[in-house]
Amino acid sequence: MLDKKYLPFSEAIELLLDEVSEIRMSVEEIPIEEAYERVLAKDVVAPENLPGFKRSTVDGFAVRARDTFGAKESFPAYLKLKGEVEMGKQPDFKLLPGETAYIPTGGMLPEGADAVVMVEHASIAGDLVEIFHPVSPFENVILEDEDVAKGEIVLKVGTVLKPQHIGALAGLGVCSVEVFKKPVVGIILTGDEIVPPDKKPSPGEVRDINSFTLAGLILKAGGIPKKYGIVRDERKTLEEVLNRAFNECDVLLVSGGTSAGTKDMTAELINELGSPGILFHGVRIRPGKPLIGALCKNKPVFGLPGHPVAVFITFELFVKPVIFSMTGVREPQHKKTVKAVLKRRISSQPGRTDFVRVRLEREGEKLFAIPLIAKSGLIMSLALADAILTVPEELGGIEEGEEVEVQLLD
Repeated sequence: MLDKKYLPFSEAIELLLDEVSEIRMSVEEIPIEEAYERVLAKDVVAPENLPGFKRSTVDGFAVRARDTFGAKESFPAYLKLKGEVEMGKQPDFKLLPGETAYIPTGGMLPEGADAVVMVEHASIAGDLVEIFHPVSPFENVILEDEDVAKGEIVLKVGTVLKPQHIGALAGLGVCSVEVFKKPVVGIILTGDEIVPPDKKPSPGEVRDINSFTLAGLILKAGGIPKKYGIVRDERKTLEEVLNRAFNECDVLLVSGGTSAGTKDMTAELINELGSPGILFHGVRIRPGKPLIGALCKNKPVFGLPGHPVAVFITFELFVKPVIFSMTGVREPQHKKTVKAVLKRRISSQPGRTDFVRVRLEREGEKLFAIPLIAKSGLIMSLALADAILTVPEELGGIEEGEEVEVQLLD
């Protein structure tokens, strides 16, 4: 039976994003060399035209288009060779009617020219050029504002800057941009059974997986991870670390200690950090059911499950959207999905949203999704997965052979 006190996934994420919608990181101006993967905090308006001059897209001859009309192999047009355009220089001559000039790809059209005849459609004969093919005005030409027009918004606030964006900024002479600061995301692990990865676990102990997984996920989401180590299940110690991390970070993640049990005081301590406190404790999802979502003094705080797969899934579903919201990332984010045929039936419980790890395998022309059914404490089921399949809460499962859409893992 489903516990009705737990929120459905759709309600939990809507409540969370509504509560954090007004929170924004402060803004800083940085050189474009440092702006890769940063989020724009202000629209970028083109300060000038790009490329800024009429340029040829081919090697050929700059012409007045009307001088080539009617030209053909059997009856070429003859134009006087006026000169040659040098790369990187403005031509110091003007084309008059009946004149042409050699121009390389990327060269600036001389005044009077409005088109370029490709070199293979022409032939030099002394001081004349035979034109065997007519061209239309602006054929084989990029106009001065064809790429970008002065005053045009070239990149909007919320854009995550990729290499191609930085290249466009450089081409426009924009050498610095205003971006949202990266949020510092604190990571606290709780549990007497957790040991560092460089220590051999004793019987009953497990190595730290979650802080390493979370650090990578935070970096990919645009945050700065800050680890606070492994904290024993002891109230005073956890309270001290929790308060210190809360004061030093913009978002706080506590992994472990969110399910029922005598040692699990995480929810109570999170609620004491400030109002409004816990928004929900428990979501109808698998894995990740005991998730805590809270907002304390305008800072998002999460109590994540302790199982590694549940940590990954709940971060992707809840923490990443919050980081995106805080850093102004424009939604909706494009999610890489593919369609595949389900290789094996998946059982589910109506009223609960399941997130199933799948491996993708191609057989001939068909792509198959193979469910990796494993408990959420087993990290290798995630390490071997290619994608995540969502089973909506209204379904009781998905039958073998059905076509499904899966979200690819980065």
